Amino acid sequence: MNLSQNLHQIERWSDAHHPLWIDFLRVALGVFLFIKGFMFIQDTGALMNILRKSEFPWVSIGLAHYVAMVHLAGGVLIAIGLITRVAILFQLPILLGAVFFVNPERGFYSENTELWSSLIVLLLLIFFLVFGSGRFSADYMMREKERDLKE
Repeated sequence: MNLSQNLHQIERWSDAHHPLWIDFLRVALGVFLFIKGFMFIQDTGALMNILRKSEFPWVSIGLAHYVAMVHLAGGVLIAIGLITRVAILFQLPILLGAVFFVNPERGFYSENTELWSSLIVLLLLIFFLVFGSGRFSADYMMREKERDLKE
């Protein structure tokens, strides 16, 4: 068996064992990311302040816009379940940076809600990267149409 067949089998198993509430969780994650992106667009200065206080004070306004745009576009794609894994791959560097580099001096046990929300979002992104978008997604509908056309 090659890698493609293995991935296809994992995807079929995931779709068959994917409860409905996980799809609602994926949609909520996508909406949350979209809202964060919208908030960053509204207040780019606040995002720049967060990035300047990170371990990388040399960040540019371009990075701030990248974060906002990836959250906006990725949030929509994750919510509808379209190219979910690709959208997640674009989100991961942002969330890794938010968890490990933006405010490391306050630590995990502080009352830093941004850190905790970033950590939860990062874990959810990793979960959906592995398990996929589920049965109630555009990805699943497209795979089913493709399967029907092959038969």
